[in-house]
Amino acid sequence: MSEPVEEDEGWEQQAALMHAEVEAYFAALEQVASGAAAETALPLLLLSVGQLCAAGARVGALVDVVPVERFEPDAGPDTDLEAVREGLHMLLGGLDDYCDVEDPVISTGVVPGSLSADLVSVAADLSHGRTHYLEGRVTEAMWWWQFSYLSSWGERASAALRVLLTLLAHVRLDADDEQVMEAELAALHSPG
Repeated sequence: MSEPVEEDEGWEQQAALMHAEVEAYFAALEQVASGAAAETALPLLLLSVGQLCAAGARVGALVDVVPVERFEPDAGPDTDLEAVREGLHMLLGGLDDYCDVEDPVISTGVVPGSLSADLVSVAADLSHGRTHYLEGRVTEAMWWWQFSYLSSWGERASAALRVLLTLLAHVRLDADDEQVMEAELAALHSPG
């Protein structure tokens, strides 16, 4: 196992990459929650959460990030994400709730899940690290993103990714054969 890397020992580049992914996630989440992208909500969320999962895996696979200070500087109040959660819940309607496995390693218990709650929970964890990053505490941001990836948002993002993929697959693959044929014929005979 590698030794932990202390403050200012190379986290700037990884933090900048992670911060870019966090900003992209927030932009997509806010766009979808506003209703501005209702017709492309599922593909947009799938792409955004998929990219975030890849970024999180990179952060999670790094050696342990250890800040010099052994206490967390006050990042201020938590970001209020209730309007985003409500917007997502309204947009998703009856597709918001799903069945989840409590812990796939030590349990087979099935528990209720909520896609909007998962997406906002991920955003809350990312927001905390984002605040540290924007205030110039790069290592603290990396520590927070890594810790919360391993302890919470990585699992919630992975669950959301699976649900989004499943929803999109149902939308695309469960279409009625007659509707598909009519759409194909309309596309063939359309001018232009």
